[in-house]
Amino acid sequence: MSERVLITGGAGFIGANLAFALSRQPGIDVVVVDDFSSGDWRNLREIDCELRAADCDDPALLDEIADGAYATIFHQAAITDTTVLDQRRMLEINTNAFAGILEAASCSGTRVVYASSAGVYGNAPAPNRIGEGEQPENVYGFSKLAMDRVARRWHERSEAPIIGLRYFNVYGPGEHHKNEKSGNKTASMILQLYEQIRVGKRPRLFKYGEQKRDFVYIRDVVDANLAAMEAPRSGVCNIGTGQARTFNDIVRLLGEQLGCKPDIEYFDNPYAFYQTHTEADTREASELLGWKARWSLEKGIADYVRHLELGERGPVGGSA
Repeated sequence: MSERVLITGGAGFIGANLAFALSRQPGIDVVVVDDFSSGDWRNLREIDCELRAADCDDPALLDEIADGAYATIFHQAAITDTTVLDQRRMLEINTNAFAGILEAASCSGTRVVYASSAGVYGNAPAPNRIGEGEQPENVYGFSKLAMDRVARRWHERSEAPIIGLRYFNVYGPGEHHKNEKSGNKTASMILQLYEQIRVGKRPRLFKYGEQKRDFVYIRDVVDANLAAMEAPRSGVCNIGTGQARTFNDIVRLLGEQLGCKPDIEYFDNPYAFYQTHTEADTREASELLGWKARWSLEKGIADYVRHLELGERGPVGGSA
């Protein structure tokens, strides 16, 4: 018998890459659930999985979870557009639905690995540490902090671990559909800047490109999720490289890969809630998951550009 795993939001960027990796592991049967509000069917073309078009809190799905149909649940479904300001909608989809999944999972003792976010830290001073400076600047970040709080309340009532992964700035193959669905808003800045440079446009950055982010490659993020399948206890972990880099660095590295020296156009930042510096403290990821990022920004961008230049848009999974 194959071990069944459930991935909510499995047609999205991270979910599809995770489905790609798991579907290639012997003895694992992948079930993907997605409402296709932000996911894309093209991410699943090369993945042998059972696919259902449904909400992640669909009553029939929750019944299956409660009955023990899955060995592990990877909960990736969410509104990921940080500029969405509808508070009720954000919390209903991101937080309420997650609470329903945890309640169902507690009935069967099913392990849950879920996507949290570095957005919980807002503009708290870096490095960002679990339990410190958790002051989100927008409702998206708050919805993820609320998820972490809900999970903590279920820890003692759950027979199996509940592991939250606070993703920092994830980039890599499989995110291309985000630009098409969001009007070029939710894909990583690495992809957005690549596309600007590739067609000869001046890359655009907020003044003056020295804002810092912890950019983490999708292969590392997938490996963190796989490691969470073996975590001995519940907890929350930062998933980043532990090294912040500037947006000017991104443009320079993309230019090196594309054989040019882009002339940057700087403009005013219109967002009051914009994070100026994120950098993951990864001690919990090391202790709980035995995980550490393996892909530097230089290596990650080189691998990503190689796929883009070959016209490859689909997921690549982990490691490699």
